[in-house]
Amino acid sequence: MRIALHTKVRADRVDEYEAAHREVPEELTAALRAAGASRWTIWRSGTDLFHLLEVADYPAMIAELEKLPVNIVWQARMAELLDVVHDYSAEGRDAALPVVWDL
Repeated sequence: MRIALHTKVRADRVDEYEAAHREVPEELTAALRAAGASRWTIWRSGTDLFHLLEVADYPAMIAELEKLPVNIVWQARMAELLDVVHDYSAEGRDAALPVVWDL
């Protein structure tokens, strides 16, 4: 399944956010793959971040990642950089953007 997400980086933290994503810990990328993600791309327009995620089962991935220490540390770091965060709670499982049109 493909999931689109929207988050927002703080205007004064864009460089730090991009730098962090050049150094995503291997333990985190391995955990994402183990939880079913095959691809995750993030685009930035100003402070808006658009994510496209290819994952076997998004709710299952969120449930798996929300309890992993490496993800908890990463999300705490991202929370310092973002105005709108990616929610790894049960409510976050419904955070995907609705599909309006698909070719």
